[in-house]
Amino acid sequence: MINDFPQVLTIAGSDCDGSAGMQADLHTFFVRQTYGMSVLVAAVAGNSYGIQAAENLPLDFVAKQFEVLAADFKIRAAKTGMLGTADLIKTVVTAYQNYDFGPLVVDPVITTKHGAQLLEDEAFTSLKQELLPLATVATPNFFEAQLLTGLAIKDRDDQKAAALAIQALGVDNVVVKGWHRPGQEQVYDYVVYADGSEEWLVHPYYDTEHINGTGDTFSATIAAELAKGQPLKQAIKTAHDVTVAAISKPIEVGHKFGPINHWASQDLNI
Repeated sequence: MINDFPQVLTIAGSDCDGSAGMQADLHTFFVRQTYGMSVLVAAVAGNSYGIQAAENLPLDFVAKQFEVLAADFKIRAAKTGMLGTADLIKTVVTAYQNYDFGPLVVDPVITTKHGAQLLEDEAFTSLKQELLPLATVATPNFFEAQLLTGLAIKDRDDQKAAALAIQALGVDNVVVKGWHRPGQEQVYDYVVYADGSEEWLVHPYYDTEHINGTGDTFSATIAAELAKGQPLKQAIKTAHDVTVAAISKPIEVGHKFGPINHWASQDLNI
């Protein structure tokens, strides 16, 4: 049947070294056996040492990509990556209100893994007030959860409180990803669902510099599984397992901060 195959969309920037951003999303869609499409919003020139330059695409071109995809395809779920300006966020919000692309997974890319803020104040406000309320699920990391809520996360109780505060912004389901503290052998991700249920997803800490694209892969897997018709709780559990597997078996690419291994999850039979 026409448009019967699961189709999923990433709304993100191009990371030319392939480790993160749109490329990581498309890697993930492929290994999760969905057909990935993209709305390109920016392009980054970077490698394993860092980002050297970046350019945003014109907003009318971003809007046109949404228009042509909606005119032809049956996209069943979508996810966002880094959206660098308030105007870009508004363009994405408008498109998502105009077209039916299924449940939206928002990976609120606000900071780096080391806590450096990436968004200017106006873009941060737009993300918080306009984009997050459209999300079926949001997947902030430890630093992003603190910025979104104004809470200092010192322990797991604080992590839970931050998730509930983000849910109060209008997000049905929230995953606050954990962080590694010295001497801690496990990492805890906290999930709160729209029905009030909750769970902790726990995994070992892996001491590796090959972690580029972890957040992208986690959120992209959720979107892919939703596009295949999986219930949200199972989609989040699968995303956790896929991402942990990809971190646990690194591939040697680049000299410094390398990509995770998307092929590793194929051994899980999920």
